[in-house]
Amino acid sequence: MVKIAVLVSGGGTNLQALIDRQQAGELGCGEISLVLSSRAGVYALERAKQAGIESVVVSKKECGSAAEFDRKVLEELQSRGIELVVLAGFLSILGKEVIETYPNRIINVHPSLIPSFCGNGFYGLKVHEAALAYGVKVTGATVHFVNEVTDGGSIILQKAVSVEPNDTPETLQRRVMEQAEWELLPKATAMLCEKIQKERK
Repeated sequence: MVKIAVLVSGGGTNLQALIDRQQAGELGCGEISLVLSSRAGVYALERAKQAGIESVVVSKKECGSAAEFDRKVLEELQSRGIELVVLAGFLSILGKEVIETYPNRIINVHPSLIPSFCGNGFYGLKVHEAALAYGVKVTGATVHFVNEVTDGGSIILQKAVSVEPNDTPETLQRRVMEQAEWELLPKATAMLCEKIQKERK
């Protein structure tokens, strides 16, 4: 199996989508071996516990510096032989050292159709607030590789979602999650695990 680490910072709804697909046998040769959170006490850790997945907290605050945070994250990943890193609502930016250790092996899901509403400062509800303020009729989600530019890595999968006339940022966020994020992230994860397994042979 290809060992996957899912990196989280909050409630873990995308993590849950991955766990559900894994339990349904839809992650192919991928297996979630670790859930790493940048914050203690978040519900994503409870989701990992309920699914019997090992979890660990690496707090940016406690690390004191970005370099130390990256070093600790790498230590946790490498000590477990992690081959694919999936960012699922992970609010910390990974530095050069981590990205260079896992080239084209770190993926993220972003709640818009990149290149719209992405980059520094665009995360969570802020993305949907911006989409509604701009008046777009279609939004969606994107799974992309992570490089040193925020939301700047090449696109793996995208899916469009309609914006409804009475949408609030909250209703739009929910629809984008249900119709796009929860579908695309497990799909991209399974695709990449298959690719990693082939490259091993």
